[in-house]
Amino acid sequence: MNKDKYSELVKGLSDRELLFHLYFTQILLLTISFILGIVLFDRMSNISTLFNWGDSLVWTVGLGGALAVVGVDLLLMKILPPRLYDDGGLNERIFRGRNILHIAVIAAVVAFSEELLFRGVIQTHFGLVVSSLVFALVHYRYLFNWFLFLNIILLSFLIGYIYLVTENLAVTVTMHFFIDFFLGIVIRFRNTQQTGRDVE
Repeated sequence: MNKDKYSELVKGLSDRELLFHLYFTQILLLTISFILGIVLFDRMSNISTLFNWGDSLVWTVGLGGALAVVGVDLLLMKILPPRLYDDGGLNERIFRGRNILHIAVIAAVVAFSEELLFRGVIQTHFGLVVSSLVFALVHYRYLFNWFLFLNIILLSFLIGYIYLVTENLAVTVTMHFFIDFFLGIVIRFRNTQQTGRDVE
């Protein structure tokens, strides 16, 4: 499938279908995490030890890292041509018509399911390089755009490195959540402003 066909596929999905596919994908990732957890961990309860929500790094590194990533991303969006950020319209379709609570729910579900699988299960057992490459490849739509693919690889290595250093999945879940949440808010309000200008 090339980029044009992918864009057409995204446009052909209704909002309901798009959300169904989004949540189905996250349930699939959680299921894979559960199955691999049974195989790779001595006990499933060991997975819970990967999280330490009381660690101050959750906020200093998790939130701070997210703000840094989003800040750089917004700066690059202003400097670089829009085509470099073209993902086929999926992110815009997901976030543009959502209220803030729904954006937070989507960001939380995605952050938890992806971090649990890619960092908590895969990186814990197979290392940073493997988990980062698998994470990048799972984000299939970015393969059509070299800049976004490079972007997602660098981000994956950054989050993976943070997990390697902190040894706390709560930090990376928090970082992942706020990156998706803040960028979702940006997409929502940018779309609202554009719609407002069109109406005027």
